[in-house]
Amino acid sequence: MQASAFVLNLRKKFSEEYEIGGDESIAKRLGVSLATLRSWAKSEKELAPFQIANALLKSHNTAVSQAQFDAIKPIVEFYEIDCSDSKQAKKVEILPRAEGCSKMQRGVRDELLKRSGLYIFYDSRGRALYAGKARKQSLWKEMNLAYNRARGEVQKIKLVWHPERNQEFKPGYEHSRQPKDLQLELHALATYFSAYWVTDGMIDDLEALIVRGFANDLLNARMEKFIHSRPGRTK
Repeated sequence: MQASAFVLNLRKKFSEEYEIGGDESIAKRLGVSLATLRSWAKSEKELAPFQIANALLKSHNTAVSQAQFDAIKPIVEFYEIDCSDSKQAKKVEILPRAEGCSKMQRGVRDELLKRSGLYIFYDSRGRALYAGKARKQSLWKEMNLAYNRARGEVQKIKLVWHPERNQEFKPGYEHSRQPKDLQLELHALATYFSAYWVTDGMIDDLEALIVRGFANDLLNARMEKFIHSRPGRTK
């Protein structure tokens, strides 16, 4: 195969990456230097079989390396929640709104808005309460949805309900109030969160690993399944 034709076809096959990063992104994916790729792009010579074989081997090694080292990237771990009302005051968010954030909180918020992946909420003792994923939307949006979502029986605990209106207090020996089942949202239980940027193809299975591995500790109502090990699933 002619060297320039080889590069031209690579640019077409990886068109999205090429539009964003040019030849540098193609060279990185192939595992060759940018100078080598550009040299091929200008050459009318035939690539030797060993050159194509070496390119395939380097590409494979690069893909393995990326899968091992770039699949999971921690964004923030055990970060303390500083909740605030949403803009419409209909929900609670895990951090103050943009105008009330510290520089650190604004940075965490901005990163969560840009990324997809996995997240975990913890109680005040740092013990995991709930694990979830964000694939089709940002971690920020999904985490705040989960933070306000009621989950029926799994988040129902016995508490004493006390009136919130302004009224005179009566001690328990005068007016007894029985502990009753109360359904709570996650924002009434969670104190910290962790978030991880995860490559799209691994999000589902990593969520399943966490939920299934800690099935008796988490408040997740749904038992996730391993997507890539389902019967009939092709690689």
